[in-house]
Amino acid sequence: MFKKNKNAVFSLRMRSHVLERYIAHELLLYFCISFLFLFVIFFVNQILLLAERVLQKHVDVFSVLRLIWYCLPALAAQSSPFATLLGFLMSLGRMVTDNEIMILRAGGQKYSIVLKPVLGMGILISLFSFIMNDYFLPLGTIKYNRLFRQIIQSNPAIELESQSIKYLNGSTLVIGEVDNETVSDLVVIDAQSDDTQRIICASESSIQKSMQEGVLMQLNMSDALVFIINRKQVDNFDFLSSQLLTLNVFESSILNVEGGTAPREMTSYDLYKKIKNLRIKSPSSKAVINSYNLELNKKFSIPFASIFFAILALPLSLILGTKDGQTLGLIFGVIISVLYWACTIMGQIFGLRSGLNGFWMMWTPNFVIGLLGILLYLKLKTK
Repeated sequence: MFKKNKNAVFSLRMRSHVLERYIAHELLLYFCISFLFLFVIFFVNQILLLAERVLQKHVDVFSVLRLIWYCLPALAAQSSPFATLLGFLMSLGRMVTDNEIMILRAGGQKYSIVLKPVLGMGILISLFSFIMNDYFLPLGTIKYNRLFRQIIQSNPAIELESQSIKYLNGSTLVIGEVDNETVSDLVVIDAQSDDTQRIICASESSIQKSMQEGVLMQLNMSDALVFIINRKQVDNFDFLSSQLLTLNVFESSILNVEGGTAPREMTSYDLYKKIKNLRIKSPSSKAVINSYNLELNKKFSIPFASIFFAILALPLSLILGTKDGQTLGLIFGVIISVLYWACTIMGQIFGLRSGLNGFWMMWTPNFVIGLLGILLYLKLKTK
C-alpha cells in the first residue's frame, strides 16, 4: 500500500513537471515571436531616425552600421517587457481557447501549475532585460555618443537641417537653406540671464570644423546684425553690425551632456555612487539629484516590469481566452503596452519638472499592473 501511494505521488510530480515544462516552452516560444516583432519595429524606427539625421548627409555606410549596432542593447531592453506581456497573453490565450487550461482543471490541477512557469519565465526575462539595461545599454550609449561626436566633427552640417528650428541650451536657431557647408538666412535668438535678449541674423553663414575642445562646430556669420533687447523696456535696444561674427556650438548643446558622464551612460552602481556624492557635496541641488534618482529607478523598474506583466497576463488571458485568446491577447497587450509606456514617459517628465520622488514616478505603473493582476487572479481562484 505504501509503495502504491509513493508511486502515485511520484507519478503526480512527474506529470506536474512535464506540464510545467510544456507551459514554459509555449511561453518562451510566444515571447521570442513577440520579441522579434517588437524588436523589428523599434529597429526600423531607429533606422528611419538615422536615415533622416545621418544618411541624408552622406555619412559612410560603415559608420551608420556602427551607430545601429550601438543602439541594439537599448532596443533589446526596450522590447523585452512588452514582449513578455504580448507573448504571455497570446500563449495563455491560445491555451484557454483550445481548452487546454480547462483540461488541466478537469484533471485536478490548480492554477498554480500555470502560475509557476509564468512567474519563472517573468523573472528570467527580467534578469536578461536588466543586464541589457544596466551594462550593455550604457556601454552602447557611450560608444554611440563618441562615434556621433566624431561624425559631427568631420561633417558639422549633419546637425543643421534646412528650413528647421533647433534649440541649443537656451538658444534657438532658425535655419534657412543648408547647402553643404553654407547656411542661408540664419537667425540666432539667445536669452541672456540679465533680462536681455540677443538676436543675431545673417543672410549667409559658413559651417566650419573646430579644433577647440568641447566645440563641435563654428558658424561664421557674414555681415551679421545683432539686436540686444531689454525685455522690460522693449522700445530701448542696441543695434550692432559686424562683417564677420563667429558662433561656437558646444558639444553639451548637441549631445545634452553638461560635462562628465550622462545618467544614461552609467550603470546602476555608478548612479548610486553619484547620488551619494551629490547628497554629500551639494545637497541643495535637488533637481540634479532627482534626475539621477529617476534614471536609477528606471534601471530597475522597466526591466522588472516583465514580472508584473506576467502576473497580469495569467488572469487576463483566462478572461479573454474564452473567445479568441490570441487575437484579443495581441490587441489588449498592445493597448496596455502603449498606456504603460505613456505613464513611464509622463512619470519622467513630472519627476524632472516638479521634483517628485523618482521611485514613485517610475514604479507606480508596475505596482498598479501587479495589483490588478493579483486581484484578478484571486477572483479566478474563488470561482
